[in-house]
Amino acid sequence: MTTPYQVLIPLLNPNEPDALIASLQITEGQAVTKGDLLCTLETTKSANDLHAEADGYVIGLRAQAGDTCRAGDTLCYLSPDRDWTPPTSATPRAPVETSIPEGLRISRPALDLAREKGLDLSTLPIGPMITREMVEKLAVSAKKGGAQAAFSAPVSAFDPTAIIVYGGGGHGKAVIDLLRALRIYRIVGVVDDGMEKGVRVMGVPVLGGGEVLADLVAQGVRQAVNAVGGIGNVGVRVKVFGKIAEAGLVCPPVVHPTAFVEESAELAAGVQVFPHAYVGSEARVGYGVIVNTGAIVSQDCQLDDYANISPGAMLAGEVNVGAGALVGMGVTVNLGVRIGARARLGNGATVKADVSAGGIVRAGGVWPD
Repeated sequence: MTTPYQVLIPLLNPNEPDALIASLQITEGQAVTKGDLLCTLETTKSANDLHAEADGYVIGLRAQAGDTCRAGDTLCYLSPDRDWTPPTSATPRAPVETSIPEGLRISRPALDLAREKGLDLSTLPIGPMITREMVEKLAVSAKKGGAQAAFSAPVSAFDPTAIIVYGGGGHGKAVIDLLRALRIYRIVGVVDDGMEKGVRVMGVPVLGGGEVLADLVAQGVRQAVNAVGGIGNVGVRVKVFGKIAEAGLVCPPVVHPTAFVEESAELAAGVQVFPHAYVGSEARVGYGVIVNTGAIVSQDCQLDDYANISPGAMLAGEVNVGAGALVGMGVTVNLGVRIGARARLGNGATVKADVSAGGIVRAGGVWPD
């Protein structure tokens, strides 16, 4: 990039030109890389993460979290020169477009380029945010004689990127960060049976309790992440999975980009693998299992449904952890040991032999003594 890049607020909804900056991830003078999250925008119908389309320093930041901006407003500039001075007057606000297909989300630079190239906006995919780079690829394809339809995604009754987080507590915050790190999903909101509707969790609005699931499905949401940890009572977590399934939502496995899962390992639906965790060769990880931050699951381990492997726990090879069992923080489990269903291994314990179903190993203890 040889000249500063102007970051404009995109039009998320043709019928609603204003958007709320729900969260802001940048500060004046900060260096960002292409693809970095700049902010999260929300309208009454949708939310969208705005990412940098170029490298540079944030210059002339003109909004803060909680501000309402209009499509075409300047958020900031991305300059290759930290000392570059932005224009003193605000860029004239672009007129609100009224001919954009319903449901299409497109950045202002992408829209301008599409207009310049004479591309048919109806051929662009509904759901993901359309960037200038995507439009450039489409323009090249059209120039070579390729059909625009070859680039566009089929129109769908639901948004494949939309996802909700069920649970707004501490585990919910970790899940939100995980989903944002993946840069795949659009977090529609948080569902929590004990939180007031309208409050925000890390910038994500609470939509209500389980009673709102049917409405979300009707709006095109089909995916959810169960962020109820269930440390004290795994039954609570299992019940939430039931509510999610009954509503017609699915729980995809989610793996943080810094975690490592061997190619031969198998992850069931609903599995969550957090930062810097490791899942070894031919490990089998069951439905709804949590492999938390920094945990190690070695080769040939079998983790049954709803097991919870806490931060820093280390499982040697061929360990079997039963359904609903809890392996506490920093626990070490020796080679080939079997942990029974709903057993609880306290933080820092060392486990050298099998633990029966429902068994308890005290924190810091050695089993057997």
